[in-house]
Amino acid sequence: MRLVLFEPEIPQNTGTLVRLCQCFNVPLGIIEPVSFLLSDKRFKRAGMDYIDLSKIQIYKNFEQLKIENPYSRIILADTKATTKYFDVKYIPTDIILMGRESTGVPDYIYNECNVTVKIPMIEGVRSLNMAVSASIVVSEAMRQSGYRLN
Repeated sequence: MRLVLFEPEIPQNTGTLVRLCQCFNVPLGIIEPVSFLLSDKRFKRAGMDYIDLSKIQIYKNFEQLKIENPYSRIILADTKATTKYFDVKYIPTDIILMGRESTGVPDYIYNECNVTVKIPMIEGVRSLNMAVSASIVVSEAMRQSGYRLN
């Protein structure tokens, strides 16, 4: 199981997900470019001391992610998807991909993902915070795939 962020824009979201991944022992990847410096105080505040403990895999682009993970399914969490996140059968080698906070992922990446999922919400709302959404999907993927911490 791996969480990958596509060109993250908000340092607090990324810091929060560093912390989540460290606490759950889930590897974190980031596809560049990043819209902030990894020395940004907002990123460090959200990630706390977990940033120093974690190893973040940096990918130059989406192609590098695919090349380095040829046997993994890429599951994109996106508001445009039609499949509900809990209706997918997750496996331990899955990569959960989160798009940019403002625009998601470009169409070519959306179309190259093996599975796209959404978090169902009530009518009239746009979306959840990206860090919250990632937490929901990663937790379900861990539960389904038998990922155990203790």
